[in-house]
Amino acid sequence: MEYSVIVHSAEEGGYWVEVPALPGCYSQGETVEETLGNVKEAIELYLDVLREEGHPIPRDEEVVFKVSVAA
Repeated sequence: MEYSVIVHSAEEGGYWVEVPALPGCYSQGETVEETLGNVKEAIELYLDVLREEGHPIPRDEEVVFKVSVAA
């Protein structure tokens, strides 16, 4: 499965990431690469808990685009 993630710059340095399809699933890291690796692990753990509790696995239905505008 694939999930859309949003990577944010953290005020104190590094990055934090959220997974819109999985409420409450966040992670962080010092680099983008580390942050993406950490969120992959967070997603896997999140899905494991859902399975253990008998909940359905959410599908990622997000479509993300960047839109350019004149500023």
